[in-house]
Amino acid sequence: MRELPAAARGYIAGAALAAALCAAPAIRLGAEAPWTTALVLVPLYGLCGQVRRCELTGCHFPFTAGSFLPVLLTAVFLLPPPLAALVAVPGALLAPVEERSAAARKIWHAAELALATCAAAHVFRAVGHQPLSAPQFPLLLLPAAAAAGTFSAVLAVLDGGVLIAAERHPARTAWRGLLPRSLGPHLVHGLAGLMMAVLWHSSYGPLAALLVLLPMHISCWVFAQYHRERAAHQATVRALVQAVDIKDRYTRGHSERVGRASVMIGRELGLAEDRLEVLRIAGVLHDVGKLGVPTRLLRKDGPLTPQERGAVELHPEYGHEIVRGIGFLGEARAAILHHHERVDGRGYPHGLSGAQIPELARVVAVADAFDAMTSTRCYRRARPVAAALAELRSCAGAQFDPRMVRALAASLERHGWHPDPVPPAEAGAGVAGDAAVRGAVVPVCAAAQAQAGAAPGGRGNVPPRRPEAAPESTGTRPGDDTGGRSGRTGHAAAGPAGRGGRPGPAGRARRDGAG
Repeated sequence: MRELPAAARGYIAGAALAAALCAAPAIRLGAEAPWTTALVLVPLYGLCGQVRRCELTGCHFPFTAGSFLPVLLTAVFLLPPPLAALVAVPGALLAPVEERSAAARKIWHAAELALATCAAAHVFRAVGHQPLSAPQFPLLLLPAAAAAGTFSAVLAVLDGGVLIAAERHPARTAWRGLLPRSLGPHLVHGLAGLMMAVLWHSSYGPLAALLVLLPMHISCWVFAQYHRERAAHQATVRALVQAVDIKDRYTRGHSERVGRASVMIGRELGLAEDRLEVLRIAGVLHDVGKLGVPTRLLRKDGPLTPQERGAVELHPEYGHEIVRGIGFLGEARAAILHHHERVDGRGYPHGLSGAQIPELARVVAVADAFDAMTSTRCYRRARPVAAALAELRSCAGAQFDPRMVRALAASLERHGWHPDPVPPAEAGAGVAGDAAVRGAVVPVCAAAQAQAGAAPGGRGNVPPRRPEAAPESTGTRPGDDTGGRSGRTGHAAAGPAGRGGRPGPAGRARRDGAG
């Protein structure tokens, strides 16, 4: 529990107290209460929660797949609300969960299931249920659907609250999609639970009711197959990122951080959860095109020639070709291709502008530049978060989408930024001359160049003026994002004539992310 924020601990404790109050009236139930049925359903639900492997298929189930909700909904239809609430508690407390905050997870799971079960039982009785018998089955469908819908709604409300308390999701997006995603499955579970309840009271008895669990077991197997396929997708993404990190040692860890920052922006924008996952993958794989760039260019210590810079700037197109055949990436492919476009149309590879640039690509562009500026490289130290945000704001409207910059700033204000530390051996390895470049602070976009005394010259900008204290140029590092092709860059160190000049902070940063 100590690992959780105080708000999350309080929220879980409040839910547990509410669940205890819901179950407390069971003490006053007399001998006429269906205690025998409850004593059968409690271990049955607990046993279902322990199912970890199907011997028939050899398939492992994820943590929540073995918890068969039809058993709980059977309790909703058969038991008084306080007894129905108790059915969920032992099984939820004994079920295996992830190791991180395991005790809190178990208490939370037991509390939310008890509350949802109790509420559903109250609704089932309030709607006007008929006797649980086969002839009355059609008349039971409406009360059962109302109970299953209540069960789903209570879980959605509680889950949204814990997302706010434990993971600090914005309130306006915490509940988005929770009920629509869960309502259909819960209605199916409710129908199965109703069939179990009717069979339970039929002449065939409780043993016949257990046969309903067989198709539910098959449905869990199908879900486990989906889970396995999803794990394979994630392994594919990790393999591609690892290949990029091995090839370009200067930006190791950059891809994962860009994926994390992209999700932060996406949450602030209110994107749906499925798009957030696509956005995370786009951020993680935005540099996969480096696999098509010669390694000597990515590791070159000196300045790039115009031909070499052109080769590095092909990496978005290489990346798009690499992932073209990976169907599950979906919208992420466009973000990989266009994450170096600029809203003023001076980016690459296609020179798109404004709304022509895919939304996820505009998000990844901001996340990419931010992480590169705030990460330590072998040739310069990381910039403070505040300085990086100021740089992004100065380029909003020219290089970056202002809405994405504002979203990143708002998310950072709420959550902060906690990048993974770079091992000293990696941070210091590489180029001699780190001290020669770490002090230069040059604005990124044309507007910022003008404020600093540079003369922006359209697509062939005059190199920005260096600070007087800055040492002699060591040239741009390979792999830095230029943000535009030679001659149309607005944040590179210079136009075509200035390739040996020092890149600005976001110029270096964007190539790191090119990187």
